[in-house]
Amino acid sequence: MDYQFKDIEKKWQQFWADNQTFKAEDKTTKPKYYVLDMFPYPSGAGLHVGHPLGYIASDIFSRYKRLKGFNVLHPMGYDSFGLPAEQYAIQTGQHPAITTEANIATYRRQLDQLGFSFDWSREVRTSSPDYYKWTQWIFMQLFNSWYDKDADKAESIAKLVEHFEQNGSAGINAVCDEDIESFTANEWKALTNETQQAELLKYRLTYLRESTVNWCPALGTVLANDEVKDGFSERGGFPVEQKKMMQWSMRITAYADRLLKGLDTIDWPEPLKEMQRNWIGKSVGASVRFKIAEVGGQRSEVGGQTSDFIEVFTTRADTIFGTTFLVLAPEHELVASLTTPEQSKAIKAYIDQAKKKSELERMADAKAVSGAFTGSYAINPVSGEKTPVWIADYVLAGYGTGAVMAVPSGDQRDYLFAKHYNLPIIPIIDIQNIETEADPTKEGRYINSGFINGLTYKEATTAVIAKLEELGAGKAKVNFRMRDAIFGRQRYWGEPVPVYFKGDLPHLIEEKDLPLVLPEVDKYLPTESGEPPLARATDWNYNGSEYELSTMPGWAGSSWYWYRYMDADNQGEFASKDAIEYWKAVDLYIGGSEHATGHLLYSRFWNKFLKDLDLVVEDEPFKKLINQGMIQGRSNLVFRLIDELGRGTNTFVSHGLIKKYKTSPLHVDVNIVENDVLNLEKFKKFRPEFADADFILENGKYICGVEVEKMSKSKFNVVNPDDLVERYGADTLRMYEMFLGPLEQSKPWNTNGIEGVFKFLRKFWRLFHDDAWNFNVSSDEPTKAELKSLHKIIHKVEEDVERFSFNTSVSSFMIAVNELTDLKCNKRAVLQDLVIVLSPYAPHICEELWAMLGNEAGTLSYAPYPKFISAYLVEDEYAYPISINGKTKLNLNISLSLDVAAIEGLVVSNADVQKYLDGKAPKKVIVVKGRIVNIVL
Repeated sequence: MDYQFKDIEKKWQQFWADNQTFKAEDKTTKPKYYVLDMFPYPSGAGLHVGHPLGYIASDIFSRYKRLKGFNVLHPMGYDSFGLPAEQYAIQTGQHPAITTEANIATYRRQLDQLGFSFDWSREVRTSSPDYYKWTQWIFMQLFNSWYDKDADKAESIAKLVEHFEQNGSAGINAVCDEDIESFTANEWKALTNETQQAELLKYRLTYLRESTVNWCPALGTVLANDEVKDGFSERGGFPVEQKKMMQWSMRITAYADRLLKGLDTIDWPEPLKEMQRNWIGKSVGASVRFKIAEVGGQRSEVGGQTSDFIEVFTTRADTIFGTTFLVLAPEHELVASLTTPEQSKAIKAYIDQAKKKSELERMADAKAVSGAFTGSYAINPVSGEKTPVWIADYVLAGYGTGAVMAVPSGDQRDYLFAKHYNLPIIPIIDIQNIETEADPTKEGRYINSGFINGLTYKEATTAVIAKLEELGAGKAKVNFRMRDAIFGRQRYWGEPVPVYFKGDLPHLIEEKDLPLVLPEVDKYLPTESGEPPLARATDWNYNGSEYELSTMPGWAGSSWYWYRYMDADNQGEFASKDAIEYWKAVDLYIGGSEHATGHLLYSRFWNKFLKDLDLVVEDEPFKKLINQGMIQGRSNLVFRLIDELGRGTNTFVSHGLIKKYKTSPLHVDVNIVENDVLNLEKFKKFRPEFADADFILENGKYICGVEVEKMSKSKFNVVNPDDLVERYGADTLRMYEMFLGPLEQSKPWNTNGIEGVFKFLRKFWRLFHDDAWNFNVSSDEPTKAELKSLHKIIHKVEEDVERFSFNTSVSSFMIAVNELTDLKCNKRAVLQDLVIVLSPYAPHICEELWAMLGNEAGTLSYAPYPKFISAYLVEDEYAYPISINGKTKLNLNISLSLDVAAIEGLVVSNADVQKYLDGKAPKKVIVVKGRIVNIVL
């Protein structure tokens, strides 16, 4: 029977499901290997052909590692909380859980039909209470922990309390808020419980604080930086503003140095590691305090406390004498108190303007100069000069202290600002050239710089820091650009935070009350008074106390999910100690680079925290990471004829003829185009207005134009894998996606070549059948040529898979099948090994042929990978070109072991050569061993 891929694929997909073929063992003598895909958010649109690229690669590798004798864990689940489902719920009133369930069903069907070897017994969904119970539990551990700098790890809050009770605050070196109190043991004990808890909140690894956030009024939620583009929400395109809110945060900054050092221990793409290094942004410098001069006869007040100084962080303490103004972020807590009445209108207008920009926009806009003067001054601690205090949006509240000392001679942004507002620019190094731009040189010697005049950069830096410490006005400091991570969203569809409030203070619910399940609400919108949707829940409280009304952010559930796969059904722990000690960490992680400074950073943070608590055994969660490239859309265009008045007609011109006419391009559905030829009847049904379309054809066909761009519905270039599986089968689609190019590179989708891959599989199937499609495999011994062809592909695939070069394997399979077809090979000893080697790429057809060869059904997945024997690739014969008077007449296969005399005798006596000699005796025979034989007559 011909290759009936539909029947074959359905049969084996059902077999794998019924027999749990790919269920990983929890204990075995085999070495373990953990392969993980970044689990998907199940959107309503389902998968397009770009989505499975990474899944196909990870599946090939998983299947290959099983053949190599590994116990492979290859799980799948769903990152199923998220804003899209909530937005749909707001529009329709349908509970997000219903939408999410339907979307998951679509994803599961599509994943199954592609033949992925997932261990579905371990499926997780972040929106399931059984799962988010443990997300909440990890939050509770963070709440009950603080970071001890001396131990360089997280410790229990109970240990901190014990220290306070015995020693007070003395001797504590913690990552904590700036405004911590100093107290003795007796003073601590004398505090009320409420005051103690307020102080402890300043140390906890997850805590409440007022933060500047991306607030989207239309969506009623806080958005992450990557969810905002050009001042608008990525979803919906609504305006986003900067707003201060009380938010849950996590002290990821406590782990900044460890996150940096850990990058040197993992096999990740260097560009991605560099993105994380830049995001963390380690800077070595100094903290400097500029004393505030009196403002309108009064000291500034912040939070009811007198503030005497503005603190800045600088990596160039040596340039302090060149400071001619200070710049605060518009959101800086001192702005209001530093603003004089005369400047209040300008300051307010500027702050309103700054709120409309995201932090990314503010950092990126290096050319625009804007700011406002507060009317106040501060005192330079080393020069004693009065220094004006400005605000400007190029300074960010979350970086450093939210304030900078502006040195226009050495910093280009400061230089442009000073020029724009006519502020002084003081050269401070004798070789500086500041006529047209700032000069950040560290060469030369200092001038206009008081006690460091004449010193070098290193000498000046040391001297300034020593002076600051002597004056009590500063100290050496390491700073990180990364901020603590905001951990809250004012939305419904997310994990409830397991916290209730007594007054303004948060308290954890008891562990026995986990999970804290999402309550029912009448609408999924904020309340009329602006509270989050959870405020709509009735009778939802903890023993009469109000719960936290924000939910956790999207990254909460994805920051530990790989551990749940290790022990997915465990009701008593997030995963057992035995399971974690066995699986340890993910050996191979495949996913997109767009998660570099989000999920991949937060996951490393949570993993290090869990390691500090001895709950996991590895410091890094993902040993090797591969970023798959994007499959871009390949759009097709038709060209509408434009009439003399510039109006579009209903006539369409084929691409090769458009230079002869005035036309306008339109996107057309790629699914009604094959090899760039438009199906005219389907086009007429594509849109109602095209029902009576006319066409100007070339050679009887309408050829479409082509453009490579992102896949999107608006460009009609989305290709649904369902359609291709229906037409060609999953094995063809799997191999074709690998064939498109290297895994890590982006490439355009083009169905023009898929037919060739389908024909290859059909040709592979034919190797096992005679001309009448009867199964016909011989037990004869293979020839040398057949074994050579087999062992070339065994070796090639082994090399390619180990270095993730899947595209070159597909080409090699085609060559091998062509060679064996030419050799008319139907030998079981060759074909059975070929089935094993091809099975990771095309598992369905290989399972069928494996069974037809007489093997037990389902055993293919765990068959041993064939051993490569290099001897079969050693050439013992060479096809010598035989030339007569310099013209090649034929080739003769001659043993490479023969000497020159034997080769000459063999050639001259050959019957076919004798015909060309026509009875003439050669004057000379030239033999170049292993190359050529030339007979001169």
